[in-house]
Amino acid sequence: MAEIDTSGGGGHKKGGVKKAKKLSTRVDLTPMVDLGFLLITFFIFTTTMSKPKTMEINMPFKDPSQPIPESKVKESTALTILLSKDHRVYYYEGIGSDATKPPKVEVTYFKNPGGIRDVIINKKKSVDALVRSGTLTAKDKTTVLIKPDENSTYEDFVNIIDEMSINGIDVYAIVDISPVDKDFIHLTEAANGAK
Repeated sequence: MAEIDTSGGGGHKKGGVKKAKKLSTRVDLTPMVDLGFLLITFFIFTTTMSKPKTMEINMPFKDPSQPIPESKVKESTALTILLSKDHRVYYYEGIGSDATKPPKVEVTYFKNPGGIRDVIINKKKSVDALVRSGTLTAKDKTTVLIKPDENSTYEDFVNIIDEMSINGIDVYAIVDISPVDKDFIHLTEAANGAK
């Protein structure tokens, strides 16, 4: 609140013109400080903290007392993707279950055109054609097995999960890479002269 100082100064006892008193004002800033603290408190309580950017992966509940049901993936619907170093993506048709007859392993990158997206689109088209022809049932869908190697990057893993979402692949699995798959990578690298 503002106060007016009325002390001191003033008129003369002689009868003439009376001089006006000089008044000094003083502004009390206590309410302004209170208002500042109220505003700070309001902004602190109404501000939302930034949420960390993480990707949620919903894993199935695993009950140790129950046996894990095995789901059979058909070779004709499966595409196996192996994530490796230097952003290399190795892939082959099928699940690679027969070690005596190794699949043809190809190498690509996360580039367009000619990258892994085109491979996924072509696989999806071929499975859809097999369903239309009656070779596969309507329940059969394109299945992608993702196998990251220990020297692949988290960025590549996120990119391949994004590719599943972009291309509408509903059935995919993240599987540990097997020694056979590692051999496939080494043989393909040796054939292509990659290090």
